[in-house]
This record gives sequence, C-alpha cells and structure tokens, in this order.
Amino acid sequence: MADIPDRMLLIVTGSTLRAEEVDRPLAYYLKQRIEEKLATLPIEPIEVRVLADFRWLNDDPLQGFPTISVGGPGVNALAGQFFEQLPFSLAIDEEYCIQMDPEPGSDPRVSIWGMDNPKTQLAVAVFVERYLPRFLDICSKLPFDPPPFLHEADEDEDDDDET
Repeated sequence: MADIPDRMLLIVTGSTLRAEEVDRPLAYYLKQRIEEKLATLPIEPIEVRVLADFRWLNDDPLQGFPTISVGGPGVNALAGQFFEQLPFSLAIDEEYCIQMDPEPGSDPRVSIWGMDNPKTQLAVAVFVERYLPRFLDICSKLPFDPPPFLHEADEDEDDDDET
C-alpha cells in the first residue's frame, strides 16, 4: 500500500465492459484536464488516479479521498450510490447531470453522467468549464491527513530494513 500518496484525487469509472470501453477513456481525458489545472495552482501537488468503481467501494481507505465518478448509475455502481447522496448542481432533462455540493468546505465528491456516452462527454466538458475550479478549490482546502495505513506501511518497510 506504500504506492498510495498522501494527497490524491480519484476518478472512478464503472467496471462493466461498456464503461471500460467508453467511460475509462473519458476519465483519462478528465485526469489530463485536472492535472493541467492543478499545475497552474499554487498548492501542494495532488496525485490524480483513475480506478474502477468496485475497487473504490471495497477499499475503505480510498473513500477518504476527493472523488469524481464518471458514468451513470447503470454502468457505475458508485454513481448509483452518489445518486442518493449528492445534490444536483446541474440537471439538463433527459440529457446529463452533475451532482456535487459546490459550497466551500463541502464534501469533495462529484458524479458526472449523461443518458448515453455522448451526453456524458458533454457533462464532463461542462464540469471542466464551470465546476472544476470550484471543486479543486474545495480539494485544496482539505487537510489531506493521510490515512493511518500509509504510515503503518512505511514503518513496516523500515522494520524490514533493520533486520
């Protein structure tokens, strides 16, 4: 577990074949845009990683990091969970939506999805243009206390070196 950085932002896609085919490339596009924006900000570096929904849902320590879900509840189990938890910041009927709490100090979670992949692509573009700066501002103000398991793994490695 030593490969998990202290400061991380996660982009989560579904595990279905369809999600792997169309949402994962979209998540990597979003990752690139986030990294470009982060490079212009005067904040400590934040690693951006893309992973599958079931990994996020079954790995409790990952749930403590800021998270963006890409793809709808039909292909992304995390989007199904966020559907019930997050307010709608933007919802275009029968098209796409962006769910997040945009207030400073809010929970750093976002769900971006459309009724089909072209609409999800549009939703990602709208998020990048209208909401990404606000979301990164929320993330930059987080204490980013590393989960305890990170330090435990480092201590275990040090103990191994001494023997």
